[in-house]
Amino acid sequence: MKLANPAPLGLFGFATTTWLLSMVNAGFLPATSVSLVLAMAFAFGGTAQFVAGVLEYGKGNTFGFVAFCGYGAFWWSFALFARFLGAGVPPAAIGWYLLLWGAFTFAMWIGTFALNRALFLIFLALWITFLLLGLAPILGNLELTTLGGYGGLITAAIAFYLGAADVINETHGRTVLPIGARDVPVRPVGAHA
Repeated sequence: MKLANPAPLGLFGFATTTWLLSMVNAGFLPATSVSLVLAMAFAFGGTAQFVAGVLEYGKGNTFGFVAFCGYGAFWWSFALFARFLGAGVPPAAIGWYLLLWGAFTFAMWIGTFALNRALFLIFLALWITFLLLGLAPILGNLELTTLGGYGGLITAAIAFYLGAADVINETHGRTVLPIGARDVPVRPVGAHA
């Protein structure tokens, strides 16, 4: 029995939610739009991504499991913080929250060195985005938030492309949208060269 690929669900959940928040950060949408971002963060960015991660676990895909469950949890934590728990939190703490997610993303980016180039670019753009957004409140520099918004838009666009490529390529049974696939043999942990 062939199982469905859960990655496009997670990628689309990540891409659409990231796009909306990044539109606010870049200044294309007013701050009052955050309520819509939070709804997306709970439903599609958080829940759908987490479900995709659990399904990746069942396929034995550690990277997909950690990435989708991790960023699903990010969206839940972001939405909970922004909606219910954010009052009185100093800007530096928010900056460190974002920098820690940047560190997590940097570690995941290293993992993409053995994967396709689209994933590599998503995680490259994302850790830079988290760095900019994290430094903004620590340094009190709103221009970094705007730059982080643009970084998030780039990240979301690449993630949306990869989600579309996964669905379209599988549906057509051939590569319609290239993703820069890597054919790197994976050795089991502990195997000798």
